[in-house]
Amino acid sequence: MLRQRFSHVTTWVFDLDNTLYPPSANLFSQIEKRMTDWVMAALGVDHAEADRLRNHYWRTYGTTLAGLMIEHGVDPGPYLVEVHDISFAPLRPDPDLAARIGDLPGRRIVYTNATVPYAERVIEARGLSGLFDAIYGVEEARFHPKPAREAFETVFAADGLDPLAAAMFEDDPRNLAVPHAMGMRTVHVAPEAAPNDHIHYHTDNLPGFLSQVMNDPFPAIGTESRD
Repeated sequence: MLRQRFSHVTTWVFDLDNTLYPPSANLFSQIEKRMTDWVMAALGVDHAEADRLRNHYWRTYGTTLAGLMIEHGVDPGPYLVEVHDISFAPLRPDPDLAARIGDLPGRRIVYTNATVPYAERVIEARGLSGLFDAIYGVEEARFHPKPAREAFETVFAADGLDPLAAAMFEDDPRNLAVPHAMGMRTVHVAPEAAPNDHIHYHTDNLPGFLSQVMNDPFPAIGTESRD
């Protein structure tokens, strides 16, 4: 039963972008544009090359920022301020999601590759303020990005959570590999499943999944277990 699979969980870890809001909000398209513009200006390349580098660094290092820091020694502070200066107008409050997160027992935290100020604005726009015990960004990970193990270890050590009593909710399947290896329950939140041994469950409806974790003795529709 789904509820039994999560009965040991005392810390619930949520990614932010495309996890606590639907991908249809398309916030990341704004961020990607600002990243490309920043790379063009900082590295003196044209738009096509900047876009290629942005994608290359994301695929190789986990984030564009990590690639810029490793290969070009970029100062992360100004970059992070610039690329997260976007409009949050596409986001709407989600009372159902707020209620379901509020029902979860134990600690509830957000861990994102973005910054804490950005995360706070997303959380506020979604009507989720006051529901989380802590918010961790790439700053708290010492600028090591998910999916790097060092990033998770740094943030989890700072929080003091026990991975064996925690669950991770993420839209990027790459970012669930280390949590799985650390002993966490892993949930892929995305429109389409990405079957993998390090993913326990998939859902395209986070409020519905959380509701069934807490209340429904039957497996949630749209999920798959890889226990």
